[in-house]
Amino acid sequence: MSKSHLSNSLTAVAKLPKGLPEDRVPVVVHARVCGPFSVFLVFDDGVSKQVNLKRRVKGPVFKPFRDPQGFAKLRVDHECGTIVWSDQADIAPETLYLLPDERERAREPKARARRKKR
Repeated sequence: MSKSHLSNSLTAVAKLPKGLPEDRVPVVVHARVCGPFSVFLVFDDGVSKQVNLKRRVKGPVFKPFRDPQGFAKLRVDHECGTIVWSDQADIAPETLYLLPDERERAREPKARARRKKR
C-alpha cells in the first residue's frame, strides 16, 4: 500500500466529530469552577465557554467528585491537555469542546424577551 493511499485511508477512519478543529484536538489551558457542576474553560485556540458537567461525572471513578467540595478539586493537567480530578478521573478535551456553552442558554430567554417587546 502506498503512503498516500495509507494516509487517505487513515484520514477517512479518523474523522473528528463535527464542531472540532479539523487538524487537531483542542487543549484546555485554563479552567475555573464557577458553580456546583459548572466550569469555565479556555482552550488553546482562544475558545472559552462555561459548561455544566453534572451529567458527565458518572461511574465509580467520579464518585468522590459528585459533591460540590469534591468537584471543586478539578485542575488542568497541562500534560494531558484537559481537566482532571485525580490520576484516574478526567474528561477528554474534545468532549469538553463540544459541550454547549451555558452562557448562551442563559442569554436566550433575555433575547426572546427583547424581541417580544418590539
